[in-house]
Amino acid sequence: MNKTWLITKREYFTRVRNKTFLLSTFLLPLVIALFIAGFVLLALHGKSKYRIAVIDANGYFKEYLKSDSSIAFDFSAGLDSLNYEAKGCTAALIIPPLQPGEKTIYRLKYKKQLGLANEEDLKDRINSAITDHMIFEQTHISRNTLDSIRSQSAIADLKTFEDTGKEAKISSQGLSYAIGYASGVLIYILTFVYGAAVMRGVMEEKTNRIAEVVISSVRPFQLMFGKIAGIGAVGLTQFLLWIILITGLLALAQVFIPHDVWQEVQQLQQAGAMGNPSVAKAGKAAQLIFEFKSSLSTANWGLIIFCFLFYFLGGYLFYSALFAAIGSAVNEDPQEAQSLMLPITMPIIFSFVIMSMAVQDPGGSLAVWASILPFSSPIVMMARIPSGVPGTVPWWQLGLSMLLLVLGF
Repeated sequence: MNKTWLITKREYFTRVRNKTFLLSTFLLPLVIALFIAGFVLLALHGKSKYRIAVIDANGYFKEYLKSDSSIAFDFSAGLDSLNYEAKGCTAALIIPPLQPGEKTIYRLKYKKQLGLANEEDLKDRINSAITDHMIFEQTHISRNTLDSIRSQSAIADLKTFEDTGKEAKISSQGLSYAIGYASGVLIYILTFVYGAAVMRGVMEEKTNRIAEVVISSVRPFQLMFGKIAGIGAVGLTQFLLWIILITGLLALAQVFIPHDVWQEVQQLQQAGAMGNPSVAKAGKAAQLIFEFKSSLSTANWGLIIFCFLFYFLGGYLFYSALFAAIGSAVNEDPQEAQSLMLPITMPIIFSFVIMSMAVQDPGGSLAVWASILPFSSPIVMMARIPSGVPGTVPWWQLGLSMLLLVLGF
């Protein structure tokens, strides 16, 4: 046991003191934070605005197609499908006479493609315009009246609750999706990174003939387990440091939120505690912060963190043993490892694909069985757990999944 501990300690401190470990540990959270901030800024300010010339043979679309920040409609006289570009338009929308109950093809002519999302948005707007016009013809309700009714009727807000039998616990589907997806991706990446590190360590010692010297003093199992435990401890250390850094960055970000916004958030919290969230008239920023904090409080963080650590360690131990076996089978040519890695990497990749479906349907049969089998359970089960235990994930499924993972290792 003492020899195994010495190997573990050597593997741990050799990697922790490495400059690559220090840089990746402390810089990665900052890079991710900057990436997210840049992505949000690009999403808010990087959208293209399209000007579409509308050639309407029906005469009523001008009343129903309204411009916004992404698409502007131009109904100017003299615009046609030949001169729309010269008039400063991106595309020309040609709408022929429409007959009720008959399918009619309208055309969009462009020099610069609008993109799939904008084309779908344009289809929805045209269909809504036709619907509103038909309502006006049959009931004489104008577009402004319809818009007013839609605005006044948007008063219902859905809240989801998990029925645990004795009580109903409030839940957040969006938060469950985000936690499940992020946990699955983290385990997917860390399994690859540290499993490959074990393989490289075994290959290095074997090609340098160090393993022959070490094996004369320790048993092969002690050597393998020491290397796996040491590198796994490095991964766990890095993960815990990431949690501390991310928590610190979130606390630092709160300093830049204006004081009046925090006051509005507190008013929303007090109003929600009294069961009347409409009492506090807060701005959009305060409402978003309040909703974010409220959704965070709905998660069972103790169970989620425990299961994440278990499945991270279990998945790492399971796959690192397989990666170590590859390293022990490779001779002088490192390219041999690439061909031998395929049978191991394929289950990990398939697990990631299933995880992408499991976060959307955590109770589906594919998600259930993939979360039980040890080849895919570390990634897929973490996509299901935030949706609720023992609701979506019964205790027997969680226990069986953990047991098979330990036996598999």
